[in-house]
Amino acid sequence: MSSHRSRTRILRGAAATFALTGLLTACGSGGDTDSGSGGGAADGPVTLTYWGWANGQEAVVKEFNSTHKNVQLKYTKVADQAALQTQLANAVKAKNAPCLVQHTAEYLTSLVSQGVVADITGQVASSEAKFNKGAWAGTLVQDKVYGVPTGSAPNFTAYRADVFKKYALDPPKTWDDVIKAGKVLKKHGVHITNYAGEDPSTLEVMAMQAGAHWYEIDGNAWKVDFQDAGTLKAAKVIQEIIDNDLNSKLSFADYAAVQRNYDKGGTVTRQISTWQMSGMVQNFTKSNGRWALSPWPAFTGEAAKTPAGTNQSGGLTLVTSGCENKEQAADAALWMSTAAAPVKTMASPETGNGVMPALADSDQYLDATVSDKLLGDHYAAGKKVVADSMDTVTTDWTFGPNWTAMYTELATGWAKVMNKEQKVTDLLAHMQEWTVKDLKSRGINVKS
Repeated sequence: MSSHRSRTRILRGAAATFALTGLLTACGSGGDTDSGSGGGAADGPVTLTYWGWANGQEAVVKEFNSTHKNVQLKYTKVADQAALQTQLANAVKAKNAPCLVQHTAEYLTSLVSQGVVADITGQVASSEAKFNKGAWAGTLVQDKVYGVPTGSAPNFTAYRADVFKKYALDPPKTWDDVIKAGKVLKKHGVHITNYAGEDPSTLEVMAMQAGAHWYEIDGNAWKVDFQDAGTLKAAKVIQEIIDNDLNSKLSFADYAAVQRNYDKGGTVTRQISTWQMSGMVQNFTKSNGRWALSPWPAFTGEAAKTPAGTNQSGGLTLVTSGCENKEQAADAALWMSTAAAPVKTMASPETGNGVMPALADSDQYLDATVSDKLLGDHYAAGKKVVADSMDTVTTDWTFGPNWTAMYTELATGWAKVMNKEQKVTDLLAHMQEWTVKDLKSRGINVKS
């Protein structure tokens, strides 16, 4: 949607080191390494290497190291998720991967199939009740736990309240309302939303919201369906927005230009989570205080439902399979996601990345994650929108074992959709055929 998302192919290579009941086969080998990912000196504390890109992690590591004598973290900040994926792939091949890695839920199944991440069910399953259901769901592959959630997914609409008031428009409650408002705004040279040509996350999250299941486990095989009723429902909305030229087409490659466009009122709604508000506040010079929040648009006649587990906020801390001190690494990951000091640091858009904590009870962090500077007089109402959205998060979406490669192919086709070279339904038909063929080429059981 309006998020800044980057994806690259990662970890392509040799055969599997293991499989889970025939459903997952590896594209690379990451297990059974003898890396220096965790060990400390025999007479000193255990040192765990930790890679991530989020603002605030350095402060969290400093706090951890000051409060833990027997375990220390050695942090490396990478540029972004794309850079981390490339560096992790290289580190796995060289057998010197870090013990702890920041990642996102959509890549977990692929990383498990590649043997890159460790099963930490024994270390962290007893802490499930500490996390909300949507965030916890992102840690699971075949009911085993492979990560600790770092963020939750309260998704909602941010809109320019002043522009909507100027043109006598109500904030859209449904996707049909989005289209209607978009047609009014178009007459005044204003776009209702922005679709970046390289970023098909719009299709992904709207399909998720609509009840689609691109991947499902069916017995001992994967079932693939890019043309189910939910996906087609999402495609219809997207196609109507594109056909009527209601969207701007600014690339996230120049994210500053995207932000300037929102700031000056060229585009006036964003379907986002809390962390995007941080970038808005930091980059806006004209429109702070003029934004308001409303619930994520529903499909007409349906109850509220919001997507979850994506790069928007489905964050995880993963323990790599080559880590020599997995138990200590899992404990450190739990501390970063549950202890008051690190959670508060990361929740704030000033000291962290503004992501809503993954905890079951996160209300106390609303003040930190929701920006009063951005919302002005709409701040109190905005906090309620965020809190209410926590109860509408999707928990039944599954990411397939070839998600990274699939998403790369999807992005290529999405660019053609944005250029009106093909319809969304054409892209979906292609993805159905392509994904089944790709899974079979990897030796993965699949039916469609």
